[in-house]
Amino acid sequence: MNEKALQRLEYDKIKGTLMEYAITYVGKKHVEQMQPLTSEKIIRKKLDETAEAKTLLQQGASVPIPSLEGIENILTLLGTGYVFTEKDFSHILQFLTSCGQLMKYMASKAELAPGISSYAASMSLMKTLKAEIEQCIRHGQVIDTASKELAKVRKRIAVFEERLKSKLDTLMSKHRAILQENVISTRNGRYVIPVKKEYRKQVAGSVLDESASGQTVYMEPAEIGSLQAELSALRAEEEREVLKVLIQLSTLMEEYAHELQLNVETVGTYDFLFAKGKYALALDASNVELNEQGFIDLRDARHPLLGKQMVPVNFQTGYQYRSLIITGPNTGGKTLTLKTIGLLTVMVQSGLLVPVQQGSKFSIFRTIAVDIGDGQSIEHALSTFSAHIHNVIEILRVTDSSTLVLIDEMASGTDPGEGVALSIAILEELHRRKATIVATTHFNEIKNFAAVTPGFENARMEFDADTLQPLYRLRIGEAGQSYAFAIALKIGLPKEIIDRSYQISAQSPTHDRVQAEATKEPPAAGECIDTQSLPETVKTNPQEEKESHSHKATDQQAKTFAVGDSVYVSYLDRTGIVYAAEDARGIVGVMIQKQKFQINKKRLVLHIEGKNLYPDDYDLDIVLETKENRKKRKLMSRKHVEGLSIETRPEE
Repeated sequence: MNEKALQRLEYDKIKGTLMEYAITYVGKKHVEQMQPLTSEKIIRKKLDETAEAKTLLQQGASVPIPSLEGIENILTLLGTGYVFTEKDFSHILQFLTSCGQLMKYMASKAELAPGISSYAASMSLMKTLKAEIEQCIRHGQVIDTASKELAKVRKRIAVFEERLKSKLDTLMSKHRAILQENVISTRNGRYVIPVKKEYRKQVAGSVLDESASGQTVYMEPAEIGSLQAELSALRAEEEREVLKVLIQLSTLMEEYAHELQLNVETVGTYDFLFAKGKYALALDASNVELNEQGFIDLRDARHPLLGKQMVPVNFQTGYQYRSLIITGPNTGGKTLTLKTIGLLTVMVQSGLLVPVQQGSKFSIFRTIAVDIGDGQSIEHALSTFSAHIHNVIEILRVTDSSTLVLIDEMASGTDPGEGVALSIAILEELHRRKATIVATTHFNEIKNFAAVTPGFENARMEFDADTLQPLYRLRIGEAGQSYAFAIALKIGLPKEIIDRSYQISAQSPTHDRVQAEATKEPPAAGECIDTQSLPETVKTNPQEEKESHSHKATDQQAKTFAVGDSVYVSYLDRTGIVYAAEDARGIVGVMIQKQKFQINKKRLVLHIEGKNLYPDDYDLDIVLETKENRKKRKLMSRKHVEGLSIETRPEE
């Protein structure tokens, strides 16, 4: 999966949040190494496992994930001949005890979570190793019964310590008057008494230490010197016996190196699984359906980093169309929608449940190609447009039928006319490669292209023109608008400037329609017509007619087009029928492939005049009206029918 695409989708933030739910070093390593997968079978298995983990957590029981404290160092040293310490064996004992608890817990959940409970079957109790450690070590110390020799030497040490204590008590009483305090202490493992410095010569023996003030010397009386020497020898023997026990335990543990490693890996797997389950609970996430055919159906989808603050998005593609063009005002949620689609897809392919409603479907993609954000680089002084083109070049290098392409703000950062032409050409090429495309734009030409091109569809982010507030809802099947004039007027820009803007826009070759902003009517796909009723001369292949239109004189664009004329729309490379004559702003109503558009006359070239297409008495309603509306109109011309009305849809 493309690393840059994952960065743009903020996949690293998802991993960072998930990392907080893992408790072991192995579990955290799984999170760190997590990447989107491309095998439907493996993804299905991982999603179902995460769902099982979530189900167990929902029951409220605490899953006994063993602590791996100290275990990483032990596994590293296994096989090197290292003699492990009492502390190391205490960690191993705790680990084995916890493994037994986890195995028992998962066995009890076999019916509720059959998938993940099976992992515990690969774990080992290592009863022999556990029993040996328990017999030899307690509270972090090798106990007396660890070996017969150790028990003997410790008994002898106890006898000598008793003799030494008795002797010291006698000496303390004897020298009470010259002692700094009536306390026996040790220096370097040898017993000493605290004598006032000025009386040091009254005690036969050696000075082993002195107080910080210099007022006290710590002396080993000569009477106990031999006993101390014997005791030191016994303690050295004790250490040798303890070392023998630790060597025996270390040797035994070497025999269980594989089992220990397997247990640790399994614990890490469980830690990772339940981290995903905890994250799913936090997101109120659901399991989803999978396919490899490009079908996506998101129901009430939310961006995982925004959660319930976000208005849920409903999104579909892959059925009647594979390429969706999203339009709408700035800050209306277009970019967030792109990021939500992309991020949820990579999360699903990583085996994570996502914040959508049950029944949502995700397609599996081998590649996700993303151009979101202006991508400007100060170091290379790239313009916004240059950055877009660099991103598109990278996208084209990897795109095939198993690619999800997400492009934000097509045609931005350069001359609108050229930018639109490039964008349409890019969309055509990506569509030719059968990629799944979701792109955003402000340009009418791209909306119109999507409206009349098979495999493409328009969508818009809903916006309340009265309150100037985005609604953040995606409506598929309708093209949106920028609402720039409406927003400017509401904010307080003088009306005469707004009126002049309408005039300029009406003359602009890059904006075919602006009056919808004034009426606040949301644009929608036009009415359908029965294409079988069109005269044969209208049903031409636009590609075959392209050259015949290219040499038309520009003065034809200045003529007044009549209803019924066949016209050629160059930027869409399509022919259509004029259904509404030019208005005061030069806008002509054109029907193209069952949909109605309003296009500036400067964008039109006469193809065939209506008088050459239809007889003088030809009823153009056959072409321009639906069968249902024609029947209604005919009925209404004869008599009044209560509740009968003719409905028309807003035009592009």
